[in-house]
Amino acid sequence: MNGVLTKAARKKKILIYTSIAAVAIAGASYTLTHRTKHQRLTYHEDTVVKDDFTQTIVSTGAVAPENRLDIKPPVAGRMDQLLVVEGQQVKQGQVLAWVSSTERAAMLDSARAEGPESLKQWQTYYKATPIYAPIDGILILQNIWPGQTFATTDAILTMSDRLTVKAQVDETDIAKIVLNQVAEITLDAYPNEKIAARVVHTAFDAKTVNSVTTYIVDVLPKKVPKHMLSGMTANVTFILNDIPDALLIPNEAVQTEDGVTCVKVKPESPELPAPCVPVTLGPSTDGKTVVTKGLVEDQTILIPDLKPVPAKNADAAKNPFLNSAPKGPRR
Repeated sequence: MNGVLTKAARKKKILIYTSIAAVAIAGASYTLTHRTKHQRLTYHEDTVVKDDFTQTIVSTGAVAPENRLDIKPPVAGRMDQLLVVEGQQVKQGQVLAWVSSTERAAMLDSARAEGPESLKQWQTYYKATPIYAPIDGILILQNIWPGQTFATTDAILTMSDRLTVKAQVDETDIAKIVLNQVAEITLDAYPNEKIAARVVHTAFDAKTVNSVTTYIVDVLPKKVPKHMLSGMTANVTFILNDIPDALLIPNEAVQTEDGVTCVKVKPESPELPAPCVPVTLGPSTDGKTVVTKGLVEDQTILIPDLKPVPAKNADAAKNPFLNSAPKGPRR
């Protein structure tokens, strides 16, 4: 009968529509879950260890006087006698050298031509001029030698009150540097020797070179070795945290569940789910994080990692409906 479907035909039609709908739903489900089918979350075991933890910032710099002082003579003349050498520690008021004014030098030269007695007499009558150390410090530079002449504008000697290292610290790290912070100095010329030091000053004005902004931090050695010379290249290690016998875990072990920081630990039985234990964390560096509460030494923890599904299972993740149409000639 035209326009009237039999009961069997109606059932067949409903079955076709139901099959089409199932295919559509399955295809959508595949699209939404395709990525997760190719990846699965797995864990590998690690252990909570106890070790010394040190967090540092490393920078480069150069040895330089904290305060550099050029010593200029009160009169123009000639150097007679130098009493100190470079690197020598001197006290304020100590005589560093004896100099003759231009007039005294001329008189002594004339007396010397007359004979030893005349020279001695003039040396007694016309005394040399002393050059005093204006501060306590180290003589770091000698610019003149006995017999040389000079003007009052010439710096004949250079002193420093103390040698420091001018370290260049990146602006991203400068907030971590504080006054009296512990540091270690290593000179390029003596790489195996560590010199204990502390921070004594941080510059308030930055320097920008090649779009890199740095601040100069003065680092003072507790004891200046004799071989530490002005101008030497140095590396400075600033100690931010130094925690002995700290509990350490890999950084990737730290997770967040329901807003709580936690670490998964190995369950007592393989059939039980791995609990994520709430922890309190300390500082972290070089891939390690300090745990101050929540875990114990030698405890086995689980670290998540994302691994691809093995190749033999990859086919199962493919869309099962891509090649489901029957092959054969069309009718």
